[in-house]
Amino acid sequence: MAEGAAAEQAVVLEARGSGAGGSQGVAPLAYDGPLRSRLDALRELVGLSRTRLDSRTLSEAGRVLDEAAARRRLSGQHTVVAIAGATGSGKSQLFNALAGVTISETGVRRPTTAAPIACSWSDGAASLIDRLGIPPRLRRRPVQNPEMEAQLRGLVLVDLPDHDSAAVQHREQVDRILRLVDAVIWVVDPEKYADAMLHERYLRPMAGHAEIMFIVLNQTDRLPGEATDLVLDDLRRLLDEDGIALGEYGEPGATVLSLSALTGDGIPELREALGQFVAERGAAARRISADVDAAAAGLWPVYATRRRTGLSEQAREEFAARLADAVGATAAGEAAERAWLRNANRACGTPWLRLWRWFQDRREPPTGRLLLRSPADEEATARQRVEQAVRTVADRASAGLPAPWAQAVREAAVRGSQGLPEALDELAARAGLPPGRPPRPGWWPVAVLAQASMTLLQVVGGLWLVGQIVGVMSPNLGVPVLLMIAGIVGGPLVEWSCRMAARGPARRYGQDAERRLREAAAGCGRARVLDPVAAELLRYREVREQYARVTGVGAGVR
Repeated sequence: MAEGAAAEQAVVLEARGSGAGGSQGVAPLAYDGPLRSRLDALRELVGLSRTRLDSRTLSEAGRVLDEAAARRRLSGQHTVVAIAGATGSGKSQLFNALAGVTISETGVRRPTTAAPIACSWSDGAASLIDRLGIPPRLRRRPVQNPEMEAQLRGLVLVDLPDHDSAAVQHREQVDRILRLVDAVIWVVDPEKYADAMLHERYLRPMAGHAEIMFIVLNQTDRLPGEATDLVLDDLRRLLDEDGIALGEYGEPGATVLSLSALTGDGIPELREALGQFVAERGAAARRISADVDAAAAGLWPVYATRRRTGLSEQAREEFAARLADAVGATAAGEAAERAWLRNANRACGTPWLRLWRWFQDRREPPTGRLLLRSPADEEATARQRVEQAVRTVADRASAGLPAPWAQAVREAAVRGSQGLPEALDELAARAGLPPGRPPRPGWWPVAVLAQASMTLLQVVGGLWLVGQIVGVMSPNLGVPVLLMIAGIVGGPLVEWSCRMAARGPARRYGQDAERRLREAAAGCGRARVLDPVAAELLRYREVREQYARVTGVGAGVR
């Protein structure tokens, strides 16, 4: 008769659970400002990183954002708490004891709980239970008890399958629902509280979720005397090794209790702790915040670095200098200086020397300009210098960056270096020596006139002497000889003076040619290599700032 009454009561409870639990009129969950800011930063972080990181790296962050958005749309008046435990730990017994009636099947057959069962202490939780994937036939309401309903109003309790079940689908259900609930009650027994599977697979990875966890030592009725305290102390030690903060002395952390679901000893204390926990209505937000912390910790290797990153001014200058060397900026300046001096010598030299140089030009005409296009071997050397410069600047820019961003910086530098040697050759041709002869200073006409005067003195003196020799003019050797000597000595003297005076302008002309070529090479390298690299570094700084917001440490993350 008792078994029949229990079965009838269970049917009544199931019928009530199927017809109640609508979410109409229930206020959605509201996150506080700091949590909203962290979620916004995480969303921005994922958006900025999609082109740099693979989907597997960002999958957990994306899942947290999806679950946070889904939970926010649902009831903020309810707290979903899962009861999890190993086979034989008595979690279903505890579930029934909290509900005040036999709802979840218990017994010696293992595994007993084949599917999760939900029990809600108030209406409006249907959408939350739908999110867990629990069908209506597995939804219950507790026994009618005004005092209990008032104490646990807003609680949605879920009895999970055994996390160490031999059935794979049971373990998969446990893992799936543990990601969705607001809090967890871990039920352990005196025999399996130190089970490695529990600690390594669940408790240790969830150490950051300590504030939403209850650790319950069940079956204390099996322990004699003070053995319960000894087991609790050892359990706390193991939890501390797992990195789980314990909520002792008013500090936030997991709640550790001992009880016996069979005898009811300790059940009121757990019910009271649950009632206070649910009444705060902060478990869902704390769960999402802990999930964000876990996602941020998983992303630490791809965002955080302990050293300052970026391109220093020295690295930029060295890169520009390497490119200038590759295009032969120094040689171009020297060639320009020689061309200026050569032009000065031609303009201010003696006519006889100019005539000799003209004859030499006809035999082997010089260009008077730098050979801007190198032979094959020199061209290969210049290409190697450009490639070496790009590798060096890429290594310096990526130094200290996490691997994905360092790779992105190097790839940007390599893409920019494609066609860089050819572009530098074109710039060298355009920015080298200007066409035609170098410009002449204002004193050149005076020098040319002086040189012409010296030549005229030589011609006049020579003709005078010839006239005296043929008898046309009266003999007088002194004046024509002096005129010829003045012209012969004065011509080289004017040429030497012009050469000395031309050194300064020639040097400045060569320096200007070198500067133009260096600036052109630096501009080309900046546009093709440095700017793309700087863009990648800027993107990394942006994601680093967003990551700092996600972790809640401000701009302290480098």
